[in-house]
Amino acid sequence: MTRFRGLNYRRPAYLLMLMNLLGFGLLFVKNGYNLNMLYVGAGLLGLFIFIYSIIVLCNMGDKFIVLMACMLITIGVLLLCRLNLEFGIKQIIWVAVGGVVFFASYLIYYHIRFWHKLWMFYGILGTGLFLATLILGTTVNGSRNWITFGGFSFQPSEITKILFIMLLACYYSGAWEKPLGRITPKWMTLLITYLFIGFLVLQRDWGTILVLFAIYLFMIYVYEKTYGFLLMNLGAASLVAVLGYRFLYHIQVRVSTWMDPWADISNKGYQITQSLFAIASGNYFGRGLGNGSPGYIPEVHSDFIFAAVCEEMGVFGGAAIIILFFLIAYRCFKIAITATEPYDKAVCLGLTLMFAIQTFIIVGGVIKMIPLTGITLPFVSYGGTSIVVNFISLGIIQAISAKEERRGGGKGGK
Repeated sequence: MTRFRGLNYRRPAYLLMLMNLLGFGLLFVKNGYNLNMLYVGAGLLGLFIFIYSIIVLCNMGDKFIVLMACMLITIGVLLLCRLNLEFGIKQIIWVAVGGVVFFASYLIYYHIRFWHKLWMFYGILGTGLFLATLILGTTVNGSRNWITFGGFSFQPSEITKILFIMLLACYYSGAWEKPLGRITPKWMTLLITYLFIGFLVLQRDWGTILVLFAIYLFMIYVYEKTYGFLLMNLGAASLVAVLGYRFLYHIQVRVSTWMDPWADISNKGYQITQSLFAIASGNYFGRGLGNGSPGYIPEVHSDFIFAAVCEEMGVFGGAAIIILFFLIAYRCFKIAITATEPYDKAVCLGLTLMFAIQTFIIVGGVIKMIPLTGITLPFVSYGGTSIVVNFISLGIIQAISAKEERRGGGKGGK
């Protein structure tokens, strides 16, 4: 049994190695035998082997989640190197930083036992980050959600997602029961949620608004005993959406572009139509790595990298990314269901919802299923803050998995 148990988690690791070797080997040949492509691939593979070896040797819980995230990162770095080698190198640096942060967040979350008591800290820190963004932030692509120090930029709203989930977990785990004045935890949670959304409206960060509010609605659906509170929030969201469409030009443009991008194909509809052209030209098996024309799509390295994947790796390549996200969600939901501590269960559920909702929003926007919002595809798109925050989330989930594995006698990696 020991032999087969070992193979159970080694086979995906071998698949990851094969993916890396084939992908960067193709880029090496396609780019005139440029050795830099092999160096980048070797560096990325070495980093993955190091991270995965520590997880296995130190018995750090689930063996599959990080492997699947590494597969997504490999696909993303391959496309980034194909677009611009500098993007790929910078992304690997951020992955290395993310690996360090992953182990740090794992150790901190695993050893600190009073996370469920810090609801006020999460609310105050999240509010502080929003205020700092409004005061010190810079506007990029119409959204004021970046803070720049020297040559370094980051998005505080990415960190706020985790703080928001941990705050929700304080209430829905039952750890936060004491009212603040006359306001019960239930209504205090609602007030903080709408406060955060109000800040995001001021920043014009519509994608993060959708992510946070969708997480809140799903948590209500899972934990509330009746549907009245859920329906009230859905009604409020519908009212805000109608008012936003009526009075905010930016939202009107997004909706009209979604409904008929061909009406203004050379201007407002250019990005989404180029995305659709790229996906269609890739057909089922793709045009081949390096043979597409993703440079025609604005922001292809961040918001539209899924379209580039479909063009060069085909619809099957895009489906592979979606399946990997499904598998990550499955493993994370399994950890949430089996977690013993109510707070750990709620945090793991919230973080899993964050990955799933963000993936649905960006993939749905790129294929014109829903209006497009400017968020990144987790682990695949270019972006330092996004990669680091995703690794923090994985570290927390990994710590919850390790707790349950050690509590259950070492069975969590199956």
